[in-house]
Amino acid sequence: MRGFLASSTGVTCAAALALPLAPPAAAATSSTPPATSPTARSEAHAPGGTQSLRLAPLARDRVPGTAEQGLRRQDVRQFSLVGVVWDSPATELHGRVEVRTRATATGTWSGWQELETHNADHAADPGTPESASGRVRGATAPLWVGESDGVEVRVRASDAPGTARSGPAAAPLPTGLRLELVDPGEAAPPPTNRARSEAEPSVLPARTALPARTALPARTARPARAARQRAEPHAGARPAITTRRGWGANEKLREKGFVYTKKVKTAFVHHSATGNNYRCSQAPSVIRSIYRYHVNSTGWRDLGYNFLVDKCGNIYEGRAGGVSKPVLGAHTLGFNANSMGIAVLGTYSSKKPSSAALKAIARLTAWKVGLYGMNPRGKTYLKSGGGNLYRKGRKVRLNVISGHRDGFATNCPGKQLYAKLDTARSKAAAYQGR
Repeated sequence: MRGFLASSTGVTCAAALALPLAPPAAAATSSTPPATSPTARSEAHAPGGTQSLRLAPLARDRVPGTAEQGLRRQDVRQFSLVGVVWDSPATELHGRVEVRTRATATGTWSGWQELETHNADHAADPGTPESASGRVRGATAPLWVGESDGVEVRVRASDAPGTARSGPAAAPLPTGLRLELVDPGEAAPPPTNRARSEAEPSVLPARTALPARTALPARTARPARAARQRAEPHAGARPAITTRRGWGANEKLREKGFVYTKKVKTAFVHHSATGNNYRCSQAPSVIRSIYRYHVNSTGWRDLGYNFLVDKCGNIYEGRAGGVSKPVLGAHTLGFNANSMGIAVLGTYSSKKPSSAALKAIARLTAWKVGLYGMNPRGKTYLKSGGGNLYRKGRKVRLNVISGHRDGFATNCPGKQLYAKLDTARSKAAAYQGR
């Protein structure tokens, strides 16, 4: 998302990046075998993958850090999502990143589309093992473009906001700029073993009964209060949730093991900034693409969000570890502990979110924060892990359902989605029976 004061992020390089079919002289790729090798030929037809192309200076001054870099129009293997990464997540990209792509089905080229350059506000908290892994890169937000086989990109620098120009040229671009082209591949076929299929369903069905308040220690409540809680648990029913197996997550990409916090006190709502040109039947492919981008391209241990919602109101499990558990995500820099991140697929700076998406946010939060005794219309306190709004260690009063911009100076979740969060709060409270 475009932030007012942000730097860009990154994530784990769990899989080798693939080579383009015909890289230009100015482009380099990751350390995979040459395109003529048997390994490269087999990888070209493997389901899913990432092509990583080095950007080159476009101006006459062809030196590293020049104020304009990119790639001329070229043929590449099929991809559906695009982003730009660079070496250091601490370095900000001040400027404009634009891409053009060629649709595989029609052979027509799109107009120039802009990528959100400030994406560091979606990241692990400073000083955590995930952020300090050494694998994290700076990155733009990814953009979903649909099945494509041609690309052109240009990155133009501008002066940082609030800084004085020291010379005729804009501030240099970050080093190591690379174009990431992600092919989501196909979802894995369902297991033939019936017992395994039942143990790992593709969709967790909606649970109509209100969940028990077992997540709250009984000793914290007085007898009379405990009785009232049993009578009125104030936790919404669990909505239907498409699991990671349901949207086709390749579990070999992410790091093994899970990381948890103590509870879920706040739900931060995001937009993915991947654009709105997707069909709901494509949502699993969009999520697989974001997953690969977060892990392979930007260096995180797993998908950053805890849950995702499409414009038809379908809910998807995000970061692995259990939908009912307080899984530590990488979605709101400085406030990942004791919170969860919900990303609505799309860009909602000027486009209004669908009523189905808002209803899904309400149902999901009514259930999940209800497990921890939280009122969706209430307030709570979180301790900042450090960011551009609140210093590390400061206790910050937040809405139980907050927008990303409440914890970080950013446009996320977009003006139009942010304006609808009061509606989501009221609906969630109603689902809790409040």
